[in-house]
Amino acid sequence: METLLVHEKVVESFLPKLSAELSSKDDVRYKADETCLPHLPKDISEAAQEVDFDTEFLCHTMAVRAVSSVDEAVEHINSHSSGHTDAIVTEDMAVAETFLRRIDSAGVYHNCSTRFADGFRYGFGAEVGISTNRIHARGPVGLEGLVIHKYRLYGQGHTAGDFAGQSPKRRFIHKAIPGVSNAEEIPQAKAAKTA
Repeated sequence: METLLVHEKVVESFLPKLSAELSSKDDVRYKADETCLPHLPKDISEAAQEVDFDTEFLCHTMAVRAVSSVDEAVEHINSHSSGHTDAIVTEDMAVAETFLRRIDSAGVYHNCSTRFADGFRYGFGAEVGISTNRIHARGPVGLEGLVIHKYRLYGQGHTAGDFAGQSPKRRFIHKAIPGVSNAEEIPQAKAAKTA
């Protein structure tokens, strides 16, 4: 995770819990805005610069910013994200559905790990490349080569680790969901519309 956006109403209660949970991990560092910085460990935290929200750190450093609403979060992500995979953790289905609909990334997840972003995990076989471009084909291209996809994952705290190792707790099924031909027919999306 490169950037963590936290609703301003839970900054004070959530960030100390997060940092306590991550305290046993090596090399965790935070680059936080002025709202979040006082709630993170001083010895491994520093004031964020605007460039930090555009940086892929490739280590255990994360940029942390407080937001006042899902609209502010969506605006920030659509301005700073790589467009690969973004996730929201919330119990509010309407907020989650707003996020999933409005984030312009190839993968948008609700209450599950972004580590699910993988061609094999999606059922494509071996992953041979990653693209965040909107149009990525070259040379003679048929209709299938021009189609782009956006992937929604709904979870309840699911992590990719449950599916890994010699004896995984869970297995990938890779089959179509009966009765679902588009995103609006996903049970969680329907539930959010009626909420």
